[in-house]
Amino acid sequence: MPELNSEALNFLQTRRSRPAKTLTLPVPDRDALQPLLIAAARTPDHGKLEPWRFIVIEKPAMARLAAIAESRGTALGLEPEQVAKGRGQFDQGNLAVVVIEVQKPSEKVPALEQTYSAGAVCLALVNAALAAGWGANWLSGWPSHDRGFMSEAFDLADHERIAGLIHIGTETSVPPDRPRPDIDQITTWMSK
Repeated sequence: MPELNSEALNFLQTRRSRPAKTLTLPVPDRDALQPLLIAAARTPDHGKLEPWRFIVIEKPAMARLAAIAESRGTALGLEPEQVAKGRGQFDQGNLAVVVIEVQKPSEKVPALEQTYSAGAVCLALVNAALAAGWGANWLSGWPSHDRGFMSEAFDLADHERIAGLIHIGTETSVPPDRPRPDIDQITTWMSK
């Protein structure tokens, strides 16, 4: 039998993201954030392509991004509530790491596998932040899918897109657990 790392397994079985709107100061400084980024970058990556990169949004940049989200939402003709929601994650944010999916040409690694890897980086970063004692939440929303926002806010190239915005900070309250999947209902065992 393999050696059980019960602390790690318990953490993974009980982990719970913290709602971004409940995260406050203090946030990790650059030295505290570095090990979290290192942990996230250990994500499985078929072909060692590293089809992702990070942009760290510090508090002073949040106001600029909120204004861009509002401008883009208005230009897209979104309802005021949608515009406010898109703007809100930047208005309320103190620190976020944007995980950028960077599609790389490869004959061996399909684009979809590169997308999976970028998504895995998002979860790995959330888990690293939680394990380090911070509150963390993976958000997206319409700004993350709007090419105009991606271009204006982060100067992303055509082969890049936002995989997620990982908000990190100090949690103000522990959220109640939510219903989890019934493993027996979603698992099929194949013996032959």
